[in-house]
Formats: sequence, structure tokens, C-alpha cells
Amino acid sequence: MSGKAKIAFLYTEIAGYTVACLKELAISADVLLYRWPVNSEAPFEFQFPENVEVIDRKGKTVDEIYNHLVTFGPEKLICSGWMDKDYVKIVKKFKRSIPTVVCIDNHWVGSLKQKIASAISPVYLKRTFTHAWVPGDPQFKFAVKLGFPTARIERGFYCADTDLFTEAYTRTKEEKRKIFPKRILYLARYVEHKGIFEMWNAFIEWQKNNPSDWELWCVGTGDEWENRVEHEKIRHFGFMQPSEMSDIIRDTGVYILPSKFEPWGVSVQEFAVAGYPLLISEEVGAASAFCRTENGFVFTAGSEEEIKRVFEQLERLSDQELIEMAGNSHEIGLENTPRIWTEKILNIKA
Repeated sequence: MSGKAKIAFLYTEIAGYTVACLKELAISADVLLYRWPVNSEAPFEFQFPENVEVIDRKGKTVDEIYNHLVTFGPEKLICSGWMDKDYVKIVKKFKRSIPTVVCIDNHWVGSLKQKIASAISPVYLKRTFTHAWVPGDPQFKFAVKLGFPTARIERGFYCADTDLFTEAYTRTKEEKRKIFPKRILYLARYVEHKGIFEMWNAFIEWQKNNPSDWELWCVGTGDEWENRVEHEKIRHFGFMQPSEMSDIIRDTGVYILPSKFEPWGVSVQEFAVAGYPLLISEEVGAASAFCRTENGFVFTAGSEEEIKRVFEQLERLSDQELIEMAGNSHEIGLENTPRIWTEKILNIKA
């Protein structure tokens, strides 16, 4: 190790955007990352810098992880939630000596479960964690309800690989300005709560009533893959690695995420940065940060009529309006970057 700052993470699942942030952090710090095994529904392949040590958490005992952390000597310890009870036990051992940060991506909805969590937080969470790190405003409210002082709550926990998607924007924007691609992209898992069936049915109904050149291209896999809806203007590509997405990004123009439940949704920022007008359900947390009237439409989740309505609004836009929305998306998407993410970590004080 190099003598830089030392930051440790106890993580559940990681994704490509996590790696991009850790690579940026690795410029300023040595990093130790414990993570759960890769999700079979999203089998991404990751590469890390030399000074990011990555350990599969599976099969590791509390003592093994704790002893490894002691040897590493972290200056800050960041835990992605409190679902992994062993992680929480480990973090508690460090609270008196270093900042311990819990990452919270749940919205405050006032459910009984959340009210109970708020009631027990002073006994449970605040005895373990000194700070909270949330994606955005919907989760900030929850962190306050859990009893964290506002000065110890930071936004911006989830951050896209903005360099990667800026490159995609730069590479494709001139071609899209000449002929804007009338293809809507869905890139997410094929699971019911993503709102895929309402999306497909709304698209088919829209095209039935108002035939047009618009198509719907879908990338991903999951439990509902075998139940996907087939249509001449709906294309299914299956799971693709980010490195395989070049042609898809070149040939599509608008991004849709119709989830009925989505704590955040980093893909919203990714495709904002890539210069896509956005069609996002109100249940997607990232809509609060990256989908605005100047770059997209927010609609009621789970409603075929609402999704069809935004398709109809989309169809009424001229190519010039779509191009302007694309540029607005790119600027809005860059309001958080891995550099900003890194600075937030480095600036956390005890």
C-alpha cells in the first residue's frame, strides 16, 4: 500500500458505476472493498486499480473481516445499508475511533416499518454509524427521520460513470442532430416491479392507435425474460456488457424507466449524461435529481394510460425539441461525478 488515505467499504452488490467511483477514489486513497458475490441477473465483469483490494464477503466470518480491517487500518468505514447484520457488528467496533458511514437508499414513505426504524434508530443505527450518505432528497428525509443531524447527512451516494457516458454523448451527438433516432431504450432487469409489462402494453396500444416510426428497444434479462411481450416494433437484446452497448447508444434516442419501485436508478443519470430525453416514473428516486421539465417527463408508475400519455407527448415533439432536451439532459447529468463523489468521502469529518 502507498501511504495514502485508507478507506474501507462493506458493500452488498456493486456495479460498473461503483467501480468508476472507486477508481477515482483510488487516485487519492488506498481502498479495501468487501462485497457480496456478483448478481447472476447482472453478471458484470469488473476491473480495479492495484490499490483497490476486493474481497468476496461470502464465507467470511465477522472475526475474519474485522481482523483484516484492523490490519488495513481504515480512516473511514462506509457500509452500504444495514441489511447485512455481520457488517453492522463489525462497523460498531470502529465507531469510537473513525467516521462510520451508513448508505441509505430508501425513500421516506411513512410506512410502519420505517416508523419502527425511526423509533429504534437512536439505540441501533446511531450507536453504530456517525454519518449517513444518501443518493438524494427522497432519502435525505428518511435519514433525518432516523435521527441523523443534517450536518452529518451527505447526498450523492450513487454516481454514474460520467466519463464513460460523456464519451458516448460526444461520439453520437452530431449524428443524432442530423437524424434523431426514433427509438426508445429500456435498459434494466426483466422483473415485474420494473413496470415492463405496463410499458410494453402501453407501447403496443400507442402504436395501434397512432402508428409511427418509433420503436422500443429493450436490453436486459431476468425472471420475466421468457414472458417478454413480442411485437414488430419491440426488440429484445438480452443482457449486454457496457462494452457491447456502443451501437445501441448510437441508434437509440430516448430513455425510459417505468419502475413501480426503484430507490434510485443510476441508469437515469447515465442516460442523462449520454444525452437522452428521459421518460421516468415518479417511483424512481433519481427522477428527483435528473428528470426535469427541460429534459423529460415524469409519469405515474404502474399505469398503462400514463405511459401511453408520455409516449404521445414524445411523438408531438419536433426533432429540434428532442435535440435541445438531449443537451439539457447531458448538463443536468453532470451535476454529480466520481470526482465530486470522491471529494465527499475525503471531506467527511469525525
